[in-house]
Amino acid sequence: MGKWAVITGATDGIGKAYALKLASEGMSVVLISRTLSKLADVKHEIESLKKAGVEVKVVVCDYSKFDKAAQESVASVVSELDVGVLVNNVGVSYPFPKFFHELSDEHVFNLMEMNVASTTLMTKMVVGGMAQRKRGAIVNIASAAGTITSPLLAEYSAAKGYVEKLSRGLNAEYKTSNVKVQCQVPFYVATKLAKRRKSIDTPTPKEYVDLAIKWIGHDDAVCSPFWIHALLGYLMTVVPDAIVVSQTMAMHLSIRKRGMKKEADKAKNN
Repeated sequence: MGKWAVITGATDGIGKAYALKLASEGMSVVLISRTLSKLADVKHEIESLKKAGVEVKVVVCDYSKFDKAAQESVASVVSELDVGVLVNNVGVSYPFPKFFHELSDEHVFNLMEMNVASTTLMTKMVVGGMAQRKRGAIVNIASAAGTITSPLLAEYSAAKGYVEKLSRGLNAEYKTSNVKVQCQVPFYVATKLAKRRKSIDTPTPKEYVDLAIKWIGHDDAVCSPFWIHALLGYLMTVVPDAIVVSQTMAMHLSIRKRGMKKEADKAKNN
């Protein structure tokens, strides 16, 4: 699809796994994240693969502050490259489920910036060149929370729902230009963001990406590459919505209770 892959949130979790996988398949990669030391570590890990012709560029960017200057900094690197794949992976959720009024104004704003603005503006940055070259794929990492009613994760759910709708619209819009825009919908993956360990329904980032990469370039505007996640997603469409909402609310209230206790204990110790 092109020489370069661009990955946001490339130093941890799904983003890092995508960077390593795409590099192992022979693509040069642009790694974007906010911490230079972590970027350097991932760059070194990719270079240790010793794949002929694979180049690595790093860009420091804090997507919670993706203002005009930050956009221009990223564009100065990306705009001159033959970008074949963009993986919009960067994002943030709640520290734990909360009622909307409990979130700080800063967190509300940062969540929109990192989940909505970053995906939108990074896509805008590369899709025109892809359309001109008549090839390319954009992968937007969403969440199962964006496909169902998610009380106590309402803003995060809405943000990921936006990512799904954007992906559907752009995939149809650029179909004649041979540019595929796809929303991949994981449930839990064993990442720092999810705070979950590997289990039968929680793959490691590598396990998830080994399956997810096979979907890139296909016509599916929305997909759930890990089969257990796909099954869970299907079940949630056939179970009455009232039951899904009730169970989700109960689960999130339980997690909230534990999160508030942990937060209070930390404050007490400090």
